[in-house]
Amino acid sequence: MPKLVRDRIPELFGGTAQPLGEAEYRTALRAKLQEEVQEYLQSGEVMELADVLEVVYALSELDEVDPARLEILQSEKAAERGAFRRRLWWSPD
Repeated sequence: MPKLVRDRIPELFGGTAQPLGEAEYRTALRAKLQEEVQEYLQSGEVMELADVLEVVYALSELDEVDPARLEILQSEKAAERGAFRRRLWWSPD
């Protein structure tokens, strides 16, 4: 079954690969993000988070946002709304 893979996978393991158009690529990346998040949730392995980041960076690149800019956006949002450091579990009243 065909699936989106990292660039060197065909070189390392063989098989047939063809590039996707932008719309197909975006759809495949979104599916890959779900796959990688699910793998992390099942395993808890930090290397799976690295895979999640790789997909997030690829998606942001499609939106013409480089990793440095994405980090700035994350930092700005954390400054505005906070991060998750306090481990708060909230119930709106």
